[in-house]
Amino acid sequence: MATIGVLALQGDFREHREVLEGMGVAAPEVRLPRELEGLDGLIIPGGESTTIVRLMRTSNLLEPLKKLAGGGFPVWGTCAGMILLAKRLDATGTPALDAMDIGVRRNAFGRQVDSFEADLPIAALGDRPYRAIFIRAPIISDVGPAVEVLARLENGTPVAAREGRLLASSFHPELTLDRRFHRYFLEQVVGKQ
Repeated sequence: MATIGVLALQGDFREHREVLEGMGVAAPEVRLPRELEGLDGLIIPGGESTTIVRLMRTSNLLEPLKKLAGGGFPVWGTCAGMILLAKRLDATGTPALDAMDIGVRRNAFGRQVDSFEADLPIAALGDRPYRAIFIRAPIISDVGPAVEVLARLENGTPVAAREGRLLASSFHPELTLDRRFHRYFLEQVVGKQ
């Protein structure tokens, strides 16, 4: 059985942990560098990216996480987590983990009231559309040559991507009852059930 850590500094880490535990996966909360030991993968949840980076610094997690993400360790960033993984950000931010060859535009759809849901075709998850929840969501503005875009909005905007063992999604899979994205991370990215 896999052990997937959930970065628990700020944001919706409890929801990710509950999904994983409901799937029979150990999901310890990570707040300190020593809690990274023994993990098979890590999820960086949605929340407020600037706050998460500040807390990563005060918890001495920034450098260990940068090393893990840059060294082939399976990491999935959702919403704010995607912002933290990106190598390029718009003028509103500075790269934190600098690991995934994507550009990201923060709050691309506006404020909280502009949040929405959309049915996305995601071939990697099967034929049935995936109902994605976008809350003050970022978008992927550009991708490097080794990045595979997994999902796009109707207008073609990329909202989920994978580069090796790094996974990023603009939306919040932990807020739906559809577990396919978590299963994809476990089976295809981490390589464990």
